[in-house]
Amino acid sequence: MEPLIKEVIRAVREVAQGEIIPRYLQVAHQRKADGSLYTAADIAAQEALALRLREIHPSPVLAEEMSHEQQAEQWLAGDSGLWCVDPIDGTSNFVNGLPYFAVSVALMNKGRSVLGVIYDPVAHEMFYAEKGGGAYLNGEKLPINESPKELRQCMASVDFKRIGSRLAQQLVGSPPYSSQRNYGASTLEWCYVAAGRFDVYLHGGQKLWDYAAGSLILEEAGGMMCSLKTDDFWADDLWKRSVIAARNPALFNAWKAWLRAHQ
Repeated sequence: MEPLIKEVIRAVREVAQGEIIPRYLQVAHQRKADGSLYTAADIAAQEALALRLREIHPSPVLAEEMSHEQQAEQWLAGDSGLWCVDPIDGTSNFVNGLPYFAVSVALMNKGRSVLGVIYDPVAHEMFYAEKGGGAYLNGEKLPINESPKELRQCMASVDFKRIGSRLAQQLVGSPPYSSQRNYGASTLEWCYVAAGRFDVYLHGGQKLWDYAAGSLILEEAGGMMCSLKTDDFWADDLWKRSVIAARNPALFNAWKAWLRAHQ
C-alpha cells in the first residue's frame, strides 16, 4: 500500500473504534428534516475524521451530517482535491443494534474518486482501493468468490423502496436472479459486490457519500456500473444517483439489459 492510503486506513479504524463502537447499542438518536436518523456517534466520528483527514491531505471535507449548503460549498471548493465522508452509513442499523454499518471515506479529484476506504467495525473488515491499484479486503485482493455464469444464478442486492413501482413489481414477480438481499448500508453493498458476496446490485438513489468510495472499490475489483438513466455513471445527478452494478462485465450487461427492458 502507498503511504497515503495506509494513513487513511489507520485514521478510519481509530475513529471507528474510538468514537463509534463505544456508543454502539447505547446511543440516543434524532431525526433530520428528511426523516433520516443521526446520532452523537455520527457527529463525533465526522468531526474526528475531518480533523484527521485534513492532516493527512489538506483538502476540503464534504460529509453527510453537514447542511446542504455546506455540502455544496465544499464540493465547489474541492475540485482539485476533496474528502467525501460518511461517518456512519447504516445509522438505522446502528441505532437498532443491527451489526451492519460502516465508515466510508473517499478522496476525490476533479469530481472522480481516486481513493476509497470503507470499514465495517463490527466484522473488522477494511475494504480499500486506489485508482489503478486494485481493490482489497484486509490485504486480500478482490474479488474473493468465484462468479456465477448466468444472471439466473446470481445473488442480488436490491433496494426496493427507492425504485419505481413497475420495476419493483417485475423484480418481485419475475426476478431474473436466484436470490435477493438488502441490509441497509449502501457503502457495504458496493463492497459486497466487489468481493463477490453479491453478484448484481440495484439502488434507486444514492447520495455522493454513499457511492464515492464504494464505486471505486467495485471498479478496481473488475466490476462495472451505470445508472438507470445513463450508461455513464458519473454523468447522472450528483446528489441522487441510481445504481446498476455487477461484479463483472458479462453479468453487468445481462443485468442492465433486463432492468432497462422492465423499467
